[in-house]
Order: sequence, then C-alpha cells, then structure tokens
Amino acid sequence: MASVQLKDIKKIYPHSNGGSKKKAKKDASPEKKVNLQITDEGVVAVQAFNLDIADKEFIVLVGPSGCGKSTTLRMIAGLEEISAGELYIDGKLMNDVAPKDRDIAMVFQNYALYPHMTVYENMAFSLKLRKESKDVIDRKVHEAAEILDITQYLDRKPKALSGGQRQRVAIGRAIVRDPKVFLMDEPLSNLDAKLRNQMRAEIIKLRERINTTFIYVTHDQTEAMTLGDRIVIMRDGYIQQIGTPQEVFNHPANLFVAGFIGMPVMNMFDADLTREGDKYFVELGGYKVELSKEKEERLKKNNVESQEVILGVRPEHTNIADKGVSAKVDVSEMMGSSVHLHVTAEDRDVIIIVPTLDMKGQYSMGDMVHFDFQGSVAHVFSKETEKNLEY
Repeated sequence: MASVQLKDIKKIYPHSNGGSKKKAKKDASPEKKVNLQITDEGVVAVQAFNLDIADKEFIVLVGPSGCGKSTTLRMIAGLEEISAGELYIDGKLMNDVAPKDRDIAMVFQNYALYPHMTVYENMAFSLKLRKESKDVIDRKVHEAAEILDITQYLDRKPKALSGGQRQRVAIGRAIVRDPKVFLMDEPLSNLDAKLRNQMRAEIIKLRERINTTFIYVTHDQTEAMTLGDRIVIMRDGYIQQIGTPQEVFNHPANLFVAGFIGMPVMNMFDADLTREGDKYFVELGGYKVELSKEKEERLKKNNVESQEVILGVRPEHTNIADKGVSAKVDVSEMMGSSVHLHVTAEDRDVIIIVPTLDMKGQYSMGDMVHFDFQGSVAHVFSKETEKNLEY
C-alpha cells in the first residue's frame, strides 16, 4: 500500500512538426482552442497539478472529456512522460522509473484482455512473467476470482463473456498483482446503465476487501460521488476543486463545479446580492431572502459588498410555494418518488423537484406557479470571476 504525491505536474504534447506552432512572438500570450491551451512549446494537457493521496485512499479524478484526467492517470502509471513536476509513490521519486517497476496495476476502459487466453490464463499472465510458482499463481487467481464472483468462468475465453464479466476479469488480473496503487481509467463507461450501477457497488465492496490506494478516472459525476473519499474536479487541465463528495456538493468553489456536480444541474439566475450592515440578502424577481448566518460570516470575512451576482439553487432545494418567484410550467416529468417540473422563470430554464408526497395536484403546461428557497442553500458567484464569493 502506498501514498501518492503529485507536485506541480505538467504535461505538454509537442507540436507534430517538432518545432513551435508558428514563430510566435516571445511575449505572445497562449491561445485557447476548444479546451486545450496551445503554446509555442506545444499543447498543454495538464497544468499546475498538485495532489497528496493518502495510503489506502480512494481518489476520483472527474471532469468533462479533454480535461486532462486520463493523461494525469497515465503519467502516474508511467505510460505518459511527465513534462514538468515530480511524482512520488510511497515517498520515492518515480518520474524516470519504468511502468513495470512502479508496483501499480491499471484497469482500462476497453478491458485489454488477451482473446486467445482463458480467463484463468489472463489473470495468471503477470504472475507467470514474475516467475511465481504454480501453487502461488493458482491460489491468487482463485482468491481474486472468488472476490469478483467469476470462478465459474475461469475456463472460458473473453469472447464468451458479457461486458460486465470481462471488466471483472480485467479487475481480477490487476488484483492478483497485489499492487501498491490501483489505477482505473473509466472502467465502467462501456457498460449499460444497470450494469454500471451493479459494478459501482462491486467496486465499493472490492475496495473494502483489498484495502489498497485507488485512483479512479471518470466523466460520470454519479460514479465520482458514490465511489470517492475525495473528488478532484478538473477542467482544461487545471484542478478546479478538491474535496469530499459532500464538500463539493454543498460548497462548490466556482460556477463550473456548481454546474458539473449534482443531477439535475443547479439552477442559475442573474440576481442581486445586498449587504445591510452584517446581513446579506439575495433578491430574485422581487423575492428577497436573507442568507444563513454561516454564509453571512464567510461573506463578511471576505468583505463582500452589494453587487450583481449569479445565484445558484439546486432543484432539490427549491419548493413550490404560495409566494416567491413566478414561473410558468413547461414540462412535468413523473420520476416515481418525485416530479421534476421544468419551468421558465426570470427568462431561464429552471427545474423544481417536488416530492410526490407533497403534491397538491397535477401540473400542466402553461400553469403559473411560485417557488422559494432557503438562505442556507443559496450560492452566490461573482459575475466577473465566476468564483463562489464565500471562499
């Protein structure tokens, strides 16, 4: 088992012609293309990445496609060269250590199983390369197969298995190596929704049984929230926020994190933040709410003054009320335990989640309703920096 430290890690992919993109001026600022930063050195995929991962911690790197999360994982594995910065595993510098000598195991998105080998042979392959005895190999393979409930498939070839079973084999192949660090790169993305839910539960159980350090990459925030001890949210190669699932949900550092974490996504409005002495209020469509004492203390500490803000309120924190912000119903979705009302309010598309037990009637397209929210669940973001004004 091991701790992992990444210090000022940077990854630059040089331009394909080997030189600068064009003879850029020395002082020319880097340009942005889609979500990649282009400099005269090359394409910057990961920048200023700092993270300390404790022994036996489960860390999830999450973000949209192209944010640098898989590149970061591959640098830890040794499959990508580190352009700048230092990587330590168990206190040892690993920048120039070959992948096979890092004592890590990696599970890939596409399983990467040998099609001509049986499940047993796939799982035993790395142990044979290490010249382990037949008895040790047999014991470790059967132990891993029992943990993953694939003992009955040991004599089958991968083509005879379902996607979920193949992913279990890929995980089993990594388990038998008893690695210090377990790396997983979007391992569930090829599975259907039902299997993904099942495999998430299996990974949680697996984590309890093998008790090693996990670094897991996904673009699925549900996986991140359910699996991680801490989540690292990335965008355009930069870390946006690091925290427990509850921390990033309750206290998003900026507008991007607020919109990325949570399903359905957070409702956003143009609103006014007003300071009156030591009290702070948000006003939206004539509805005025005092923020909670905790939020007021943080805003006061940062000396935040009255200003126009972007107000964020999660759908599950909005309530249908007799008074509040006016809204027109567009769509009503029955979700079983709740109804998702899609409404238009303040020229924005808004979602209100109404528990079915609280329903006082049916909502139809064109109906006018009002909603309110508490000051403890309102998030205020700067219009200029998009940062949460509390932090």
